[in-house]
Amino acid sequence: MTTSPLSTQLVDETPWRQFVRDFMQSRIAVCGLALLLMVLLLALFAPWIAPQNPYDLSKLDLMDSKLAPGSKSMMGSIFLLGTDGMGRDMLSAILYGLRVSLLVGVVSGVIALAIGASLGVSAAFFGGRYEQILMRIVDIQLGFPAILVALILIAVLGSGVEKVIIALITVQWAYYARTARSAALVERNKEYMEAARGLGLPTWRVLLKHLIPNTLPPLIVVGTVQVAHAIALEATLSFLGLGLPITEPSLGLLISNGYEFMLSGKYWISVYPGVALLLTIVAINLVGDQLRDVLNPRLAR
Repeated sequence: MTTSPLSTQLVDETPWRQFVRDFMQSRIAVCGLALLLMVLLLALFAPWIAPQNPYDLSKLDLMDSKLAPGSKSMMGSIFLLGTDGMGRDMLSAILYGLRVSLLVGVVSGVIALAIGASLGVSAAFFGGRYEQILMRIVDIQLGFPAILVALILIAVLGSGVEKVIIALITVQWAYYARTARSAALVERNKEYMEAARGLGLPTWRVLLKHLIPNTLPPLIVVGTVQVAHAIALEATLSFLGLGLPITEPSLGLLISNGYEFMLSGKYWISVYPGVALLLTIVAINLVGDQLRDVLNPRLAR
């Protein structure tokens, strides 16, 4: 009996459809994914959605500073989330702050993943003294709190988006390296790897075509968690005044700017950016938890 092209196509689509179906089983994860997509779209289209460019000094008026949510400006426009001490629309500032926070978290996470995965997989594949030296370096770095390492690097490098990204890459790569090595050790002695080596394939092809792709599932899960961790860490650095400059604001910097007004009742200057930061991190973690359960059912709750 011959199989039709349609049945062959359905068989080929089964793994992807199975993945989507497994992911959609958790309503909480679906809500997290919807929230994350909304945050990403708001950040991406911030220049077109935001009522004003909050960092264009020509558009600011100090007479509009510290207005409560729903107040009208001197020109008659309404500030839905109020304004900060410089007269900036908080809704616009949060949308622009989301762009910077997500940029720092995603870029640092992707680069750290590439570096850590390459080092971890190669350590498991080659072994020997190279593996021992690399893992001792990883152990030493992971022995220090991430915030402490980031603070030292920022103090040395200075402030700025690229400096913060470098600091976060340095903090994160060790997590990926350890995860990649553990996953590669499991795959290294499987039959397909022995067959690839027996065929005399070049080392680079064995690594890129066979070993690295099979170590990606746990790295994807760790990557989602680390992106959320990077966003939180950057917010902490900015809150302490050691992260991004005022001209490149993130959610952490917005929270810091409103902290001094909390006791005077101007809660919205810090609270609303804090809520945006919390929702972003929670959405990423919810998606990461479900990815963990789908990609490795043995760890499912």
